[in-house]
Amino acid sequence: MFKEAIYHRPKNEFAYAVDERTLHIKLKTKKHDVDRAQLIYGDPYDYDPEEDCWISQTKSMSFNGRDDLYDYWIVEIQPSHNRLRYGFQLEGSGETLYFTEKGFYQSKPRDAIFYFCFPYLNAIDVFSPPAWVNSTVWYQIFPERFANGDPSINPKGTLPWGSTEPTQHSFFGGDFRGVMNQLDYLEELGITGIYFTPIFLAHSNHKYDTIDYMEIDPQFGDKETFKELVNQCHKRGIRVMLDAVFNHSGFYFEPFQDVIKNQAKSRYKDWFHLHGFPINTTGSPNYDTFGYVSSMPKLNTENEEVKAYLLKVARYWIEEFNIDGWRLDVANEVDHSFWREFRRVVKQAKPDAYILGEIWHDSMPWLQGDQFDAVMNYPLTAAVNDFFANDLISQQEFEQAVTKITNMYPETINDVQFNLLGSHDTSRILTVSQNNKDKVKLQMLVQFTMAGTPCIYYGDEISMTGGMEPESRKCMIWSKEDQDLDMFAFVQKLISLRKQFKLFRTNKGFSFITASKDENILSYQKSDHDSVILIMINKHDQVKDATLPMAFQNKMINDLWSAQEIKTTMKIQLKPYSFYILQLPKG
Repeated sequence: MFKEAIYHRPKNEFAYAVDERTLHIKLKTKKHDVDRAQLIYGDPYDYDPEEDCWISQTKSMSFNGRDDLYDYWIVEIQPSHNRLRYGFQLEGSGETLYFTEKGFYQSKPRDAIFYFCFPYLNAIDVFSPPAWVNSTVWYQIFPERFANGDPSINPKGTLPWGSTEPTQHSFFGGDFRGVMNQLDYLEELGITGIYFTPIFLAHSNHKYDTIDYMEIDPQFGDKETFKELVNQCHKRGIRVMLDAVFNHSGFYFEPFQDVIKNQAKSRYKDWFHLHGFPINTTGSPNYDTFGYVSSMPKLNTENEEVKAYLLKVARYWIEEFNIDGWRLDVANEVDHSFWREFRRVVKQAKPDAYILGEIWHDSMPWLQGDQFDAVMNYPLTAAVNDFFANDLISQQEFEQAVTKITNMYPETINDVQFNLLGSHDTSRILTVSQNNKDKVKLQMLVQFTMAGTPCIYYGDEISMTGGMEPESRKCMIWSKEDQDLDMFAFVQKLISLRKQFKLFRTNKGFSFITASKDENILSYQKSDHDSVILIMINKHDQVKDATLPMAFQNKMINDLWSAQEIKTTMKIQLKPYSFYILQLPKG
């Protein structure tokens, strides 16, 4: 066996508590190198004086997928007395190895001191994200472009709705009243959560350049209108999540304006990361910013006054307006210490509030239970886009990418990951898919059958198009004649099935299935104690045959999409860009 590739550490995604009694232990080994993995485990204080050794037992680990380099293994264990010593017995290449904290051994070490240690499963350390998130279907609204319900508050220069292509500086008058007027539409679609991009006073149309974090931008309405919006959403079972831009402020944020005016004498000079005076706001700024955007100066979240102000903001919008969560912009550039304090404040104000970080890469440092509940799952977005829309990766590479992503975090986090196919920061999914609506449907099918909480970018459900911003921020289309009602019905049905079947929402028993040698046939299944659900997808423009798993052959099977019972044989035929969602009850 290739020892250098065998990896485990007794924390984070490799050893974590699922609940107050249960642990998950994971292991990573070289691809195709280990045939069998077993957990050796026991209480650290159990000792056999007659045999002069630690008392342990073994449990087989389950194969948990394969990426381009590694195999993954997992086992669930309930340690006695909530404490555990453990190691691994590995078999492969005609040899048996014992892997412990102190290294590799040809024979099983007899003393507990050799083994990995999970000292104690303390209930307070169990990471428990809000239970409601896993069953939520989100809808992202860019407020300026969703609906204009109150023209009397239009900002100066507002253009007629949808009259022209958007620019970085154009306004069309979207507001809170417009959202309220369309709650019936969202409820009909099946939406149970709204994620709003920033609503606070700002100079731009996108509002990521905050002027005042305690005030709503008047082009959207006032605080009473927003409170009414939240209440109306809650009456319909729709949660509300706001966008917090705590990494940087806007150019016209009062403390930054004070720095520009008073320079080194400003009482706010330590609120920002300044590199000298006078402040240069044109050309290359001599202060830290978001990217190189001089109008977005980076806030110094290590400063006590800045922290106090932003934490007051975090608490205020929960306590005063009963919002259900915060999405945190550019979250990876803010210090961990601030986010730990942020979590304490938010959870004190509302214990089941959802804290979502915008991070596009491996985010384990932020997902250890002391900062965020989840992050935006852009690695999954990329894998789905690259396989279905862009044909940049093979089926095998897609399966490897998904396996790597699902093994990146504990399952408790995977269940609340924010799964999206596009956002205000990307091109629209239909445009990415070269206007092939069949490809979009297949991507949505994958999105809605993966663990996590899916999000639809406004208008994708009616086939809106658009390249990178500002093109992706067009006005929502409200004319029924111009909406793709077939796509709407498709998404509506996906949402309904996701609500009805819990296996759509988790990765319990998840595995890819080889149903065909054809790279265009993707097949995977999930299972729990009640049933097995099989998803088979043909991403080709030709009819294809696929082999069903043995358990599904020659049976009466539930076709969940058609809501009919079908009789299967050994193979099943898939039309171009089609799929099956088949359910086999157990017992």
